[in-house]
Amino acid sequence: MRYSHNHKALTHQRIIKEASALFRRDGIGATGLQPLMKSLGLTHGGFYAHFCSKNELVEKALQQAATEVDGLCAEIFCQPQPLHTFIDTYLSQWHVTSPHEGCPLPTMSAEMAQQGLASPTTDRVISARLKQIENSLQGPDADEQSIMIFASLVGALVLARSAESDALREKILEVTRTTLKQSIE
Repeated sequence: MRYSHNHKALTHQRIIKEASALFRRDGIGATGLQPLMKSLGLTHGGFYAHFCSKNELVEKALQQAATEVDGLCAEIFCQPQPLHTFIDTYLSQWHVTSPHEGCPLPTMSAEMAQQGLASPTTDRVISARLKQIENSLQGPDADEQSIMIFASLVGALVLARSAESDALREKILEVTRTTLKQSIE
């Protein structure tokens, strides 16, 4: 069977996209290469025709996640009251239950940091969000305030995702949303 001239490039992108979702949902360490490739109907051996190592795929998957989130954030920060919308979206039930579609910082970046694999892509994601938040604020301390807001959002999301109790999860989300919105009034 003869493949089209762009088959390898398309397969490469499919692997990155699937890995990005699985790494955010299940974790990098918990996602094996064999199940990843099998989920795409590909062989484990075929992985090495696309990537030198799992670490290379992890970085590419993080870049994919960053690109997806950049698009969503670009839409959010073009709206009226963008910071309120961003806070509501970041601390939404959707974001709690859909890590495979959301911000890679509480999942992939946190796990990479645990493994000593700091990434320039993580720095880019953090810097981009801080800039968007800062541009939505007023006052001389906007840069420091943007760090507190974003750190609170990421931390609250991690806590909410880890809470077994629905009531506790919702309380974490609601208190953080309300407090952050009050702090920017």
